[in-house]
Amino acid sequence: MDLHYRTARREDVPVLVAMINEDPITAARSSSGEPDYDAAFEAVDADPRNELIVVESDGDVVGTMQLTYIPGLSRRGGERAQIEAVRVAVPHRNRGIGREMMRWAVERARERGCALVQLTSDKARTEAHRFYGSLGFTASHEGFKLAL
Repeated sequence: MDLHYRTARREDVPVLVAMINEDPITAARSSSGEPDYDAAFEAVDADPRNELIVVESDGDVVGTMQLTYIPGLSRRGGERAQIEAVRVAVPHRNRGIGREMMRWAVERARERGCALVQLTSDKARTEAHRFYGSLGFTASHEGFKLAL
């Protein structure tokens, strides 16, 4: 399958939000207030350390993910790439698209000179954990969150 990667545009927002929200774990999360996806898109789009990626095949949007580049003093001052909100559209799953997306994201981080690629995954996503492990990721840390 020939995949094309590009930066998201404002008109992609409804499709990307639908793809993110079709996930049952995401849909079950509570939130305070009405979502403002347009403001979120504008903030990501304006930030040079963030990339909201659209993945297309034959003109169809088949996936999305967000890459955030985090500078820091740890890792000898090396920048790290955080991969978030990886989604493949339901009709396109189980075709190797997610694997190719992750390979692309790791290579993008490598080209940028990142020292590390990291991601978090909900503890309930055991299938995703096996998938990330098959790509060479290790479950090396315990994550914590505090909803505000």
